[in-house]
Amino acid sequence: MENMYGIEYAKPSVVLLQENGLGVAESAARTCYDSFSNSENEAIVELANKLPDEEAKKSINALESSELLDDLAWTYFHHSILEHINLTYLIRGTSRGVLQEHARHRIQAISVRSTRYTMSSLINAFVTAKVLNDKEFFLQKVLSFDMFVTQDEAYNRLEINAMYEKLNYQFSKVENFYELSVAKSSLEFLQESYAKPQELFEKLENGKKKRNVGDAFKHIITDNIKVDMVVTFNLRSLKNYFTLRDSGAAYFQIRWLAQEMKKVTPKKYLELIIKDKS
Repeated sequence: MENMYGIEYAKPSVVLLQENGLGVAESAARTCYDSFSNSENEAIVELANKLPDEEAKKSINALESSELLDDLAWTYFHHSILEHINLTYLIRGTSRGVLQEHARHRIQAISVRSTRYTMSSLINAFVTAKVLNDKEFFLQKVLSFDMFVTQDEAYNRLEINAMYEKLNYQFSKVENFYELSVAKSSLEFLQESYAKPQELFEKLENGKKKRNVGDAFKHIITDNIKVDMVVTFNLRSLKNYFTLRDSGAAYFQIRWLAQEMKKVTPKKYLELIIKDKS
């Protein structure tokens, strides 16, 4: 956790899921110059005379260095070749605010945890609280979900209370609120008696999940909500991303994310996009 502006925040976690290596990019560059025989890598040299078989492709993708790529990156600034190198990251626990910032980087593939399909537990907590007239249950239950990047319990209770009030306002305006929020087969649970709110909540949780439940309720969440995503950058775009986002001028949460991504990015790629300042 780190304190920013008087509030504790959790940093995201990042894993590198896949990389396609340096060999494809060197193969592309050698194709441009028809210079396969000049490579220090035997797998690339062999491309001069024949198409690669499965073993040769594995060797190409396993290359750990390339003198040509280093020259193109730092002497000739021929960065388009770096677009043949792709890296995919699994990111857990960044914020929707960061997601908005990420969307400004055009050249990336991004898949994000959907609020349309993943809000059912939150809505089930609210339905339980309304049916049993127990707002505190909603506050405590949602607090246990650990759904915010902020780690200050008092602040998060303010966030959760705001979500409750938004839902409560909608509840007062929509006659068929329960039909919007739970599956048809679960409506009968709302007519039963319960000793504790947890009993109703568990019945709703174990019942059929209503499809697209988030469509009616996306308005209640804020940029503080955690999101998970998988992103794929080509190396040229990643260079731009790290330059802009691992910077003192960047929004602090996306700067943290860029720094965590950089930590799991193999050195062989960083050496082509970040100048060694030592």
